[in-house]
Amino acid sequence: MIKILLACNAGMSTSLLVNKMKKIAAEHKLEADIKAVPEIQAPSHFNDIHVLLLGPQIKFLESKMIELADGRFPVVTINTQKYGMMDGLGVLKDAILAIKEFRKANAQ
Repeated sequence: MIKILLACNAGMSTSLLVNKMKKIAAEHKLEADIKAVPEIQAPSHFNDIHVLLLGPQIKFLESKMIELADGRFPVVTINTQKYGMMDGLGVLKDAILAIKEFRKANAQ
């Protein structure tokens, strides 16, 4: 089970993307817990996620979120084009890749 948290200004715009990502995960039989929250609530989920995806509109918070993550998981800003197109598959792939790269980097 992978746990993906998306954060944006109010958590609403990412809700559509979350639904697309959940559908694609189910189609591929991937066990995934995918949620969207307003950025202010994101830190309360940090003990139980594998990756934090930030909406492009809050990219300016990336360094702050990386600091708050304290090396526990990767923090990635969603590609603007994928976000705008609500590309659930592309964003899900990016999340999985970020988790794999993070684990590989921290295994050494």
